[in-house]
Amino acid sequence: MRIRPEKVAHLMRREVADILENRLRDPRLGATVTVTDVQVTQDLSFARVYVTVLGDQAARDRAMETLRHASGFVRRELGGRLDLREVPEIRFEYDGSLDRGRRVEDL
Repeated sequence: MRIRPEKVAHLMRREVADILENRLRDPRLGATVTVTDVQVTQDLSFARVYVTVLGDQAARDRAMETLRHASGFVRRELGGRLDLREVPEIRFEYDGSLDRGRRVEDL
């Protein structure tokens, strides 16, 4: 049976959000981080996790650096939660769509 990448992405989005909210205890992650989307490659080997960060540019940079360092921890946590043979490698990326939306509203 073949697992669809869209289904894995949906499950990962929910689980990563829960891990960031309840399991990741890093004081450098002071800002509120929201998982907006997850995209998984067809072979399920790689996942891009898109997040937004509330706060100024410094808080955003600090949060993104913290998430990059925590990607191994998040991947290990996912291993226990997802029923996959191999958990995709995770890369956190900033989702600037909310910023673009605010800028359009301001105009």
